[in-house]
Amino acid sequence: MAALFDARGVTKRFGGLTALQAVDFALESGIASIIGPNGAGKTTLFNIFTGLYPADEGSVTFRGRALFGLRPDQITALGICRTFQNIRLFANMTVIENVLVGMNSRIALGLWDVLSHGPRFARTEADLSTRAVALLDRVGLQANANDVARNLPYGDQRRLELARALASEPALLLLDEPTAGMTRTEAGALMRLLRELVVDLGLAIILIEHNMRVVMEVSDRVTVLDHGEKIAEGPPREVQSDARVIEAYLGTRGSAPQRARRA
Repeated sequence: MAALFDARGVTKRFGGLTALQAVDFALESGIASIIGPNGAGKTTLFNIFTGLYPADEGSVTFRGRALFGLRPDQITALGICRTFQNIRLFANMTVIENVLVGMNSRIALGLWDVLSHGPRFARTEADLSTRAVALLDRVGLQANANDVARNLPYGDQRRLELARALASEPALLLLDEPTAGMTRTEAGALMRLLRELVVDLGLAIILIEHNMRVVMEVSDRVTVLDHGEKIAEGPPREVQSDARVIEAYLGTRGSAPQRARRA
C-alpha cells in the first residue's frame, strides 16, 4: 500500500547551489522529525512539500496524488497544512478570528449565501464558531478567544498557530520548529498535545525541530539532512548514535572536505 505522503528524489537548486539532492521521504502515520544542522535544507524541503518552491527533480504525492504544480491553497484543500518558523498570525485580529480564517478552505458557501445572510449562512457561521471554540479548547486557549492575537505570550501564539492549522482539517500537519522560543514546560505540553492529535484525530505530523529533547521524546522516526542530502533515517535512539549524524552536528573529522565539495 502506498504511503499517505511520499517524496522521491527531491532535488532543488538555487543557481549554482544544490540545496537538496535526491531526498526521499515517506510517512504513513505517526510523527516524523526532520533534523539537521543550520542550512541542511530542512525548510526548503517543507517549502517544496507545500508548493512554495518548485522542485527541479523528483516527485511528491499525497494520497497517491501528485503535488508538483499545485498552488499552496490547493495543497491545503487536499489536506496538508503547515506552520512557519516565524510566527505568522494576524496580529490585530482576535484569537478566535485567527482560527476562523484557517477554516476558509472548508467553507461551502456561495456568493449569494454571503450577500443574503440567509438561514444557510447563519447555520454555517454558528457551526464555524462552535468548531473554533472547540479547537481553542483543545490547545488550551478557549479563555483567550476574544483577546487580540498580538497580546498573547509567545508560547500561546505558537499554540494559536497550531489551532489555526488544525482549522483546515488536515490529514498531514507540517510544523516548522513549533517549540522555538518555548520554555521547557511549554515544550513538554506541546509534545503531549501532538501525541493527542495523532491518537484522537489520526493526524500524521512532520516536524522540523532543533530541540533534541522534543525530537527524541515525540518522534516515531527521525530523518537527518546534512548539506541537502539524507544521511540517516530510523528510530530516534538509533539515529542519535549514528556516526554520520554525530559528525554532521559536531563537525568531526571529514566534514570540512565534504562542505568544500558541496560549495
